Amino acid sequence: MNVRLGFIGCGKMASAIIKGVEGTSGFSVKGSEVNPELANQAQQRLNITVLSDNKSLVIDSDVIFLAVKPNQVAPILEEIKNEITEDKLILSIAAGVNTHKIENIIGRKRVVRIMPNTPALIKEGMFGVCKGSYANETDVEFVISILSKIGKCTEVTEAQMDIVTAISGSGPAFFYKVIEDMARAGEKLGLDYEKSLLLATQTALGSAKMVFNRGETPVQTLIDNVATKGGCTFVGISIMNEEKSDKLFLDVIEKTTIKANELGK
Repeated sequence: MNVRLGFIGCGKMASAIIKGVEGTSGFSVKGSEVNPELANQAQQRLNITVLSDNKSLVIDSDVIFLAVKPNQVAPILEEIKNEITEDKLILSIAAGVNTHKIENIIGRKRVVRIMPNTPALIKEGMFGVCKGSYANETDVEFVISILSKIGKCTEVTEAQMDIVTAISGSGPAFFYKVIEDMARAGEKLGLDYEKSLLLATQTALGSAKMVFNRGETPVQTLIDNVATKGGCTFVGISIMNEEKSDKLFLDVIEKTTIKANELGK
């Protein structure tokens, strides 16, 4: 069985997913960009057929990815809603646009919302997935099977998707900021910046892998294993506690969640 995937919008995130399924048996892929010049560029870049007509793409696809900016979702759905038959599955990666908003335009159709992040570009993505009112678990399993080729997935409720946006969607920038701040601190204390950046980056990568491999061990235990009482790490952790780093990140995630919610209104 050949599943026809159609991507409305062929930007970076859509390109990452397209490349993830490239060469996988059982799938064929097309895209659309309404600007003919952009359509031609995407076709050359991705080596797939890219149309300049969204309606034609929907007609020719079983699964349609909405890979456009949040403010473009409603007008595009109005354009294609008559071509969305009940047998088609709609997948949206538009930040802040909930499944109810999509269903209000296209009716009782199967919709799954996806929150991706940029590390998908190097096949280390993190995806939050939630189903709309008329999608089913089989739809979610299908979506996860595709996205797992370029990262990890977790299913959440619609009400939790804005939190997912804040943690994993926006999260890469927060981690880049921590890595950069650590590297600049090393530089100010006398270490070459590039060496300091390497130290901070590899340490972040290794630490993340240890969290993944921890089994049943609490993350706090991993912290305690490094921050032995009276040692230099213990001093650093004490400063983080005194400066209330947990409160800082709560504020960061909370305010980002609120902004994500506002995007969908």
